[in-house]
Amino acid sequence: MASILNEKSIKFLENYLNNPSPTGYEAEGQKMWMDYLKPYVDTFITDKYGTAVGVINPNAKYKVVIEGHSDEISWYVNYINDNGLIYVIRNGGADHQIAPSKWVNIHTKKGFVKGVFGWPAIHTRRGGKEEQAPKLENIFIDIGAKDKKEVEKLGVHVGCVITYPDTFHIVNKDKFVCRAIDNRAGGFMIAEVGRLLSENKKKLPFGLYITNSVQEEVGLRGAEMITQTIKPDVAIVTDVCHDTTTPMIEQKTEGTTKMGKGPVISYAPAVHNKLRERIISTAESHKIPFQRLASSRFTGTDTDAFAYSNGGVVSALISLPLRYMHTTVEMVHRNDVESLISLIYNTLLNIKDGEHFSYFE
Repeated sequence: MASILNEKSIKFLENYLNNPSPTGYEAEGQKMWMDYLKPYVDTFITDKYGTAVGVINPNAKYKVVIEGHSDEISWYVNYINDNGLIYVIRNGGADHQIAPSKWVNIHTKKGFVKGVFGWPAIHTRRGGKEEQAPKLENIFIDIGAKDKKEVEKLGVHVGCVITYPDTFHIVNKDKFVCRAIDNRAGGFMIAEVGRLLSENKKKLPFGLYITNSVQEEVGLRGAEMITQTIKPDVAIVTDVCHDTTTPMIEQKTEGTTKMGKGPVISYAPAVHNKLRERIISTAESHKIPFQRLASSRFTGTDTDAFAYSNGGVVSALISLPLRYMHTTVEMVHRNDVESLISLIYNTLLNIKDGEHFSYFE
């Protein structure tokens, strides 16, 4: 497969990942995303909570969504003690075990306030069974303030959102590493589909809604809202899944999916069988490598929100295998990114106007 990503694409990905977009505060990232996508779509839809949709053929009756989510996990300031140390609660599924010794940005009206998740030195901790592990109740942020009054003077208060500042790197030529690849990689990939359709002058017979949803990390909320606005006929969702081949992951439980082996096509109750098989046949006919993943009751992605809305929307999920999810060193393979873009692009070219994907045929 010829390379899909170009220098401009990679630069956008880097800038997009480096920009903080915590759940509930996605606006700046969404503006950046829309600015990149603008040359390739006819118009945009936005909603009251910040989901952004680039639309091609907005007057078409039949509507197809391709979707990712734009928010990243973060923390909230929850309590400031008299010594000026800050305790936190989660905004999404932030991992308490990776927090100690990490730099943070506390978002205030005065700008970022830098801080660190402190942790007692190894010399002062009791070893063995008595040693405390990091947990939500004992991790704390130190901004170098002498007391609570100084913290508040810097603009930090209960409710301030906190993000990690870790930035984008390319490791060993073709591995993308950053925080928030889950799932701004999804927003990036659907934008690249829009770019390819435009640059290749492909005319779709239906309306395409390139949807970058907010608030997935706290319960698929952005997708819940925007699907009621769009009322799509078909939804192809992209998110990340686990590379289960790294240490301490039980493949008998989690399945076997590996970075570099291609995008992952899901089997789940919310995934429509006919649409999934169309995606698989597209992958096979275009020689796009892919993997399979079975979910039990739900996918845990925006697929569930789309599938069970509006009386039922024909939906499917294609995932990007990722290492170290919900850490600051999430890692994906460039080849998988390009293959997933190609798979969505070619699947769209394989959908007919008004197609019903009848369950019983």
